[in-house]
Amino acid sequence: MASTKDSGADPVIIKKYANRRLYNTHSSSYITLDDLARMTRDGVDFQVLDAKTGADITHAILTQIIMEEETNGEQMLPVSFLRQLIAMYGNSMQAMMPHYLEATMDNFRANQSRLQDAFKSSMGADAFTKLAETNVAMFQAAASAFMPKAPPPPAGNDGADELAELRAQMKAMQAKLDKLGG
Repeated sequence: MASTKDSGADPVIIKKYANRRLYNTHSSSYITLDDLARMTRDGVDFQVLDAKTGADITHAILTQIIMEEETNGEQMLPVSFLRQLIAMYGNSMQAMMPHYLEATMDNFRANQSRLQDAFKSSMGADAFTKLAETNVAMFQAAASAFMPKAPPPPAGNDGADELAELRAQMKAMQAKLDKLGG
């Protein structure tokens, strides 16, 4: 998945007009938010500019794409995560969150290919369990660092329910990955 950013080329400029239309200056055509979502999935680096002011509105447009995906598709962001994210606004740790979230996503994407390989091999369940436990531990450590007053996880079930839920989520994610790859 080569990105124009990786190759050192300038990003594709998208202009957003007052009538809410998006114009791709590279292809000289009007596009939709779905097209921008596809470009993002394909690794195309782009920048969205307000056609009238020239202001960079890429962040707002990407957020809008996420909102549309969450509203119209299968939800990826759990309510508890959204609440914690909102709680971080105005928090003294707010400045650290973008870097932390970006590093976490980079780590997840790096593990994605390892996860696919693990499922293709005979050790799928064991590798998934170890990866899931590592990711849960990482998120719990991060949550406790950012929100020290967060209640501890409920005791007694030894995480069996959480592990079963993670397995189900990972199975669904693998099905999506297989569908995208095949």
